Amino acid sequence: MKKTNLISLAIASMALLASCGGGGQKQTSQTAASSQDNKTLLGAGSTFIYPFYSKVFNVYTQQTGIKVNYQSIGSGGGILQLINKTVDFGDSDAPLTDDQEKQAGTPVVHIPICAGAVVLTYNLPGIQDTLQFTPDVLANIYLGKITRWNDPAIQAINPKVKLPNLPIAVVHRSDGSGTTNIFTNYLSKISPEWKAKVGASTSVNWPVGLGGKGNEGVSGLIRQTPGGFGYVELAYAIQNQMPVAKIQNASGHFIAPTIASTQAASNIQLPADAKVFVTNTTAPDGYPISGFTWAILYREQHYGDRSLDRAQELVKLFWWVTHNAQSYCADLHYAPLSAEAQATAENLLKTITFDGKPVLETSAQ
Repeated sequence: MKKTNLISLAIASMALLASCGGGGQKQTSQTAASSQDNKTLLGAGSTFIYPFYSKVFNVYTQQTGIKVNYQSIGSGGGILQLINKTVDFGDSDAPLTDDQEKQAGTPVVHIPICAGAVVLTYNLPGIQDTLQFTPDVLANIYLGKITRWNDPAIQAINPKVKLPNLPIAVVHRSDGSGTTNIFTNYLSKISPEWKAKVGASTSVNWPVGLGGKGNEGVSGLIRQTPGGFGYVELAYAIQNQMPVAKIQNASGHFIAPTIASTQAASNIQLPADAKVFVTNTTAPDGYPISGFTWAILYREQHYGDRSLDRAQELVKLFWWVTHNAQSYCADLHYAPLSAEAQATAENLLKTITFDGKPVLETSAQ
């Protein structure tokens, strides 16, 4: 199947899921609270990773008969459902904060899944060129200091492009978002003013701009708005045939978001808990707004009325995702785990217990 077809299927499925609105979330909560069906696992969270999960969970069902019902509701929503224990796992492009870990009440593990690129995309009628942005220009657009496309600061780094005298319609996420966390983490590293005034989080008080829900909502707003400018995960820009900018990295190179440049940024030794940001990479060929996404599970799986069988199926699923399913990453525009990151994922999966005993010892690897 062609790359665009794979992504089209994933995003079309997400659009159908999103149309269900809050009712879908309520249904998942009720099902998770009462389910003894160990053939269906429940997850919720990141829209950043949804094109990948949509594909690989479908493959996993075909291979094993185990269904995975994943709601693409944003990292913040996924974390909340995990804390409320209405899903088996959450997914987030931002590690849990100390406060969130306290709310969880018991330790969680962050399983790295893959890395992706947060891209800047735009809607400039008649402009076919790939635009370039420096860190300071990007920060000043989101701070509301640069407001028109033909601003001298933008024109200076795109001298061959005749930029229009058009307002920049800044777009950002309106929901709690790991994509936002990656982007604002980057802005906080490259702009002291941004760090002091706004900071980095899954939700921030934006100085300017319009809000869209999910990567799909931001994509839609930009496409509908002449002069639109915003950040989305790479797969969404490709699916919607939207241009993506080159961003100047810490080495001074203007880098396009690709599998290779995302891999260059994410090819690091992860800490034991896998919680790390790779924004503003020092890799000469690395894309500077890259980040990991994590599946988040409770370390001790015996809570509520959960069974050992359910815990085993959950661990087996993520062993498969972090191994066999990595072959699907590139076609969906994600960077697969490095050997070092995969080893970290293995070690974390081995810490998951049921009644204090490792689940993986009785699960097929």
